Amino acid sequence: MAGCGYTLGLDYIVRALNVTRETIVAERVEVAGTSETRRRGLLGRTGLEAGTGLWLVPCEWIHMFGMKFPIDVVVLDKNDVVVGVQEALRPGRIGKLFWRAHSTLELPVGAIRASRTAKGDRFAWEDHDS
Repeated sequence: MAGCGYTLGLDYIVRALNVTRETIVAERVEVAGTSETRRRGLLGRTGLEAGTGLWLVPCEWIHMFGMKFPIDVVVLDKNDVVVGVQEALRPGRIGKLFWRAHSTLELPVGAIRASRTAKGDRFAWEDHDS
């Protein structure tokens, strides 16, 4: 991720697939599965390249305080079903709270539209090297 840099302590990299739409949502998704990596999130970065993202697990709700760029947000339940999406959430804003939220996938603006991701879609994750 040129210009973004990897955050030390991230657990691993996965590929995000929208099984319902048969689309790849992001090729390289960093998984923030610890309290420290979730708390840091995308803070300090200047952007996300196309095809990348950050999956916060667990994470029911996000804020954009301290962020430098807008993002697309996909919120999933415990079964990896989309319970909500927000396109182009801007810095300084608070994300919507979605019922049954369990994890949050943060993506570059345009990723939701490009993958046609919508509420009710099922996601799958695979090792990036697969």
